[in-house]
Amino acid sequence: MIIVGELINASRKAVKAAIETRDEVAIRTLARDQAEAGANYIDVNAGVFVQEEVDYLKWVVDQVLAITELPCCLDSPNPKAIAAALEYHGQKSDRVPMINSISLEQNRWDSLLPLVAGSEFKVVALCMSDEGMPETADERLAIAGKLINGLVQNNVRLENIFVDPLVQSMGTNPLYGKEFLTAVERIMTEFPGVHTMCGLSNISFGLPERHFLNQSFMIMAVGKGLDGAIINPLDRRMMANVIAAEALAGRDDFCMNYLTAYRGGKFEF
Repeated sequence: MIIVGELINASRKAVKAAIETRDEVAIRTLARDQAEAGANYIDVNAGVFVQEEVDYLKWVVDQVLAITELPCCLDSPNPKAIAAALEYHGQKSDRVPMINSISLEQNRWDSLLPLVAGSEFKVVALCMSDEGMPETADERLAIAGKLINGLVQNNVRLENIFVDPLVQSMGTNPLYGKEFLTAVERIMTEFPGVHTMCGLSNISFGLPERHFLNQSFMIMAVGKGLDGAIINPLDRRMMANVIAAEALAGRDDFCMNYLTAYRGGKFEF
């Protein structure tokens, strides 16, 4: 499972304050703790700062690269901010970043495709179009196919594509969870070589005891083939569930990861 640590996001009040005050200790601590907990990428998002986003995003990238050996997942609603942060990341490190995200929304596609074409960047391909958010597995699969084909035709390798079928809250539609899981299974079956990725906690938005729903949904998603997630790696139970689910899904040869986690105290709460 490829884990993207989600915690350095300025939509969180404490993180917003830390970025505004250039609190290196706070941001570096979040980056280091997520890396030590098992993250493979550190998501960085300063999207709430409309005017200062580029400067703040570069500063956050600096903090992550300084305290960890991990690359960033560059996350912004603004393609220009992603472009600037991508260039800056390349100046500061030879680590290969992830871009979160390209979609079939025409403006976003046109803006980000030139950045990823022919590159080795990892790309989250979000199943969203100008027609809005998909509701069914069929709608997700149709968008996924267009995204994958478009990226491959522009020399993006399959293994660098992380399709996000888009998790939506089951509080607004009880079938959203089922449709997402079906989409993951079909994408992994019909497009061998690609990865799947999601912001998993959206499934429980607006509902009580969100952690319980999130952890259960993760186990179900791994069983359908999900191999990437944007989550809080400091949630020890969630990370333990990922390890156990991958072993049960046959993705842990001889249960070596499971046994290593057990010996390392990963299942002690």
